[in-house]
Formats: sequence, structure tokens, C-alpha cells
Amino acid sequence: MVDAPTGSLSVALERATSLLGSNPALAARQAEEVLRVVPGEPRAAFVVAAARRLSGDPEGARRLLEPLAAAQPAAAAVHFELGQCLASLGEPDAAIAALRRATALKPDAPQAWRALADQLTLAGEMVAADAAYAQHIRASVHDPVLREAAVALCDERLAHAERLLRGHLQASPTDVAAIRMLAELGTRLGRYSEAEALLERCLELAPSFSGARHNYAVVLYRRQKAAKALVQIDRLLAEDPRDPSYRTLKAAVLAFLSDHGHATELYEEILAEHAAQPKIWLSYGHALRAGGRAAEAVAAYRRAIDMAPPMAEAFWSLANLKTHRFTAAEEAEIGAHLARGDLSADDRMHLAFTLGKILEDRGSFAAAFQHYSDGAAIQRRRSGFDAKAMHADVERSKALFTLPFFTQRARGSPSRAPIFIVGLPRSGSTLVEQILASHSAVEGTFELPDIVGLARDLGAEGPSDRDGDGGRYPAILADLSEAKITELGETYLADTAVHRKLGRPRFIDKAPNNFRHLGLIHLILPNARIIDARRHPMAACFSAFKQHFARGYRFSYDLTDLGLYYRDYLALMDHFDQVLPGRVHRVIYEDMVADTEVEVRRLLDYLDLPFEEACLRFHETDRAVRTASSEQVRRPIFREGLDQWRRFEPWLGPLRAALGSAYDDWRR
Repeated sequence: MVDAPTGSLSVALERATSLLGSNPALAARQAEEVLRVVPGEPRAAFVVAAARRLSGDPEGARRLLEPLAAAQPAAAAVHFELGQCLASLGEPDAAIAALRRATALKPDAPQAWRALADQLTLAGEMVAADAAYAQHIRASVHDPVLREAAVALCDERLAHAERLLRGHLQASPTDVAAIRMLAELGTRLGRYSEAEALLERCLELAPSFSGARHNYAVVLYRRQKAAKALVQIDRLLAEDPRDPSYRTLKAAVLAFLSDHGHATELYEEILAEHAAQPKIWLSYGHALRAGGRAAEAVAAYRRAIDMAPPMAEAFWSLANLKTHRFTAAEEAEIGAHLARGDLSADDRMHLAFTLGKILEDRGSFAAAFQHYSDGAAIQRRRSGFDAKAMHADVERSKALFTLPFFTQRARGSPSRAPIFIVGLPRSGSTLVEQILASHSAVEGTFELPDIVGLARDLGAEGPSDRDGDGGRYPAILADLSEAKITELGETYLADTAVHRKLGRPRFIDKAPNNFRHLGLIHLILPNARIIDARRHPMAACFSAFKQHFARGYRFSYDLTDLGLYYRDYLALMDHFDQVLPGRVHRVIYEDMVADTEVEVRRLLDYLDLPFEEACLRFHETDRAVRTASSEQVRRPIFREGLDQWRRFEPWLGPLRAALGSAYDDWRR
């Protein structure tokens, strides 16, 4: 900006500027008076522009700000205001560019960093957004030690930042800025439990610290404590109802809670103001799909693709509907993107899986397998899955969970409400869930994270493996008191209550990998029912191999890993069959398809539920489904998919070899 005018002109401008927050219309009138006296005075023009934006006239603000920015390229405040204005006009790329310019010109401007982080969040650029939020923290603190720690955080020198912060907090244990920064560091390192505890402490000391509350909501969401996250987000929105990062986080939380109606409404409100955000269109499409609005989901995905090619995740989302048939033009578009040398690994992975699905539907199985393999290889390189560690984990569970272990321990909550469906993904668990959710006494939820969360928390004192289970788990279960065992069961019931919306006496927790935690489940919920959804190993494993999962299932991107994992799964289930005969009810997918009514009656008998015809008309049940089978379970049972893997048998040798004897005796 130019030097401020002196005398009465300077006083008038200061008064107009001070009114921006409380009365922008009056601020504009006073600044316009200055412009009548001194036409073109840049500070006065800036105040008028800011007032127009705050009064809901961003286009009028832009007409003043763009010439100002061109005339004063080094004026950080002008570029910051222009970025805010462009964001209001729904021009995200231009807004981000202006805000980047503002932060480059004035790196110690916390509000500019926060605005940039918000816009990057809306754009779905989460890594860049996290970096901008870190810069916001850096610019917000003034203590030299904390500034040094913040710079270290921004530079990813995390060990140095941790030493500085812990040392500072020993001397100043109630410094909320330092506590928040240490929580940010914990989040970067994946220590979410510690970050959550730190942020709780921070908000106890400073309840009005909105930055810490936002961090707390994000950590709760990442820990899949969605109901608790929602409480924090609503408090933030009470203070700032239009904040875009708060609203997008709330929409994501609502979708996680299966409140897809409200999630889609909120996404629609956001898109009405920020229509040029392809990542929000993508998230909107996910919410529509889960709510059964497939045609509208396709339109949302297509809008995202048209807006920001290649938008590979949206292409995969179309393929993952399982019912979408791609046009020749879409296939050519995907092929052209894959031919690019500058495509990111993530985009290449999504497009490879998509093209594999297109080619499989067309009958080009060799080419389809090659593309599935290309996509899986990208995921395998970054998954870090260790088949030997998985096998060791299963052996530890088998050694611990013996009949004497269970008979010597009082077990937890007496509730009969939970029904667990476990197994491997793509083995019919969603079909079993949909059948049971069609019963008047059973509510379907989704793949709840709570059992894995309990396991993670129980082992938090020890070193963690990549699946999040602490090194002391499951051995620590042997040390639990009767009161603690009961408490864990009641905690599970309390934490899952938010997902039970229909008031039915029974509910389903359909997280396949909970088979790894059957000992914990039996200990804390002895009256819960457990269903093992099982499918032919070649069918289940290949179906998982060609499926890109949004999260988890790190074992599914290599054929050998899949075969070894299936063997470990069988071994652990066999162990529990021997230790606790009859505890687990097995549903063989092939048998369910061959004689649905017989298998449904067997299943309901195990659950002590009367037979209901609605369970045979499961495809008519209107409920949200979020898994890869969401569209399939909205149709009657079809038999065509049972042996699809045989079309790819020439390339599945590594899977067949890794399965060993499990290939033949998987029904045991």
C-alpha cells in the first residue's frame, strides 16, 4: 500500500478501517467520502472493496481489487483481500493463487495462512492444507522457542520440534499454544490418541481457542469418533457459520455417521457457494451413492471429472458402482491420461483399476489383469504390509486365547444386541448384512471402527505395528480386571449407539477384519453373535485384488500376500472353532447363492430370530450402503459372479501357490 495520508484524511481512513468488522456499510460510506476528496486514493479504495465483500458484493469488490493488485504487486493486504473476494465468487484456483501471493509477501500473517489452508481444504489438497495450517500456527506464536518449534514443524524436522515443545511445556505446562503444537506434531506422527488427549487439555485451559477446537474435531474424525467430532464442529459453526473448512468437515462426519440425507444437503449448500470445487463434487457423489441415489452420483462424479481432468478418483468411483458402463469416449479419455508422463502415482493407480474394470466388462481379460496388476503394484509399494508380521500376530492370538483363558475369566457386558460379521472383504458380508437388516429386529450400520479402536487403545503403551494395534495387544487382555472387561463391553455399546437410529433390539457391526479380534469380542461381549462370511479363496482373493479400497486391507494388493492372509484367517477361525465350538456361525457365500432360503433360515436360527419373508426380499430394503457391493445388494441374488475368477486363472498362479491346502479345504 502507499504511505497513509496525514491529518484529517488519515484519521478518516483509520476510522473507516476500524468499522469494517462491525459496520461495513458505514465503513464504505466514509471511505467513499475520502475518495471524493482524493480520487484514486488506494487505502480508501481498499476499504471500499473490503466493505463490499463483507456486505455480500464480491463482484463489486473485485472491480476495485484487481486494479489495486496490479498497481501494487507487493501489497500483501490487497492480495489477501483479493483472495477472499475470489473465494466468495467461487473461483478457487485464482483465490489460492492470490492467497499464496499474500503469504509470500507477508509470511507472518496468520489470517492469510488460515484463509489459504481453508481454500486448499475445499480443493481437497490436504497435504498442502496441513502445511498451510502449520504456517498459520507458526505465524500466530511470538515466543522465540515456540517460533523455532513451529519452523521445525513446517520444515518436517519433527524430532527437533518435539524436543523444543516438551522442554518448553516442562517449564510452562499450561501454555495452550505449545500444547496445540505438540498435538499437531502427534498428528503428523500418527499418534492420534496422544494428540486427542493434548487437545482436550488445551480446550480445558482455553475453551474459546477455536484453532485448537478445529484441530480436535479433525483428530476425532480421523480416529473415527464421529459423534464426538460433530459436537466440536457444531460449536465452531456457532461462532462462524459460513467457515468452509468447518462445513466440509461436518459434511464428511455426517456421511461417516450414515446421515447421508443431511450430508448431501450440506454438500449442496456448500456447492451453491463453491461450485468450482471438484473434490466437493466427488464427496457429494459418494454421499449420493451411499444413499442409493446412483444416477445422481454418476452426474456428480462426471461433473468433477469435467471440472478437473484427470480427476482419477472420480473415474474409479464410477467404476466402483459396478453398474456403470463406460462409453468409448470415456475409455479413450482414461487411456490418454494413462499415456501421460506427468501423471501422479495416485492418479495412475485409480485409472489403472478403472481401465481394468472396463476391459474386464468387455471380455479383454489379459489386458484387464495387466491394468489391475499395475494399479495394485502402486498400492503395494506404499502399503508396507508384512505377511510375516500378520502370521506372527495370528500365532500370538492362538497361543493366548485358549479354553482355560476364557473359563478363568469373568466376561463383560451381557448385551445380546451386537451381531458381528467377519471374514475377508468381497466374501459376501454385505449381502449377509443386507439380508439381516431386512429383518424387523435388526439394524444394519456399516463397518464400525470401534473394536479396532479398543484394540489400539489397549496396546497404546507399547510400540505399534502398521495396522495400529499396539505391541502389548492382545497379551494385555490377560491382565484386565473383571471391572475393566465389563467396562470395555459397555464402552463399545455406548460408542456404537450413535449409529443405531431405528430403535431395533439388534444391530450389525460388519467390519471383516474383526476376525483378528474375536478373542477381545468374546471376552467383553460374550452374548454377541459372530458370523463368518466365507467364500472360495480364489474368488474372494481375486475379487479383493482387483478392488481398490478407500482405506485398510493393505494385504489385498499382492496375490501372494492375499493367499497367505487367507491361510492365516482360516487358521485363526479354526482355532476359535476348536476352543469355542459353535460360537461362530459360518455362512458360505456359494451356499447362500445356491439355496438362499435354507441358508437364511439357518442364520436366523443361530440368531434366535423368527423367519421373516422380508429377508428374502433384501434387495427391496431401503438403507444406506457404503461398501463396494452397494449397488449389487440392491438387486436380487445373481449367480453369474461365482466363478468370474476363472476367466483370470492363467494369471493367478502366485495366489494358488500361496493358498496351499486352503485351496481345497477352505470350507472346514
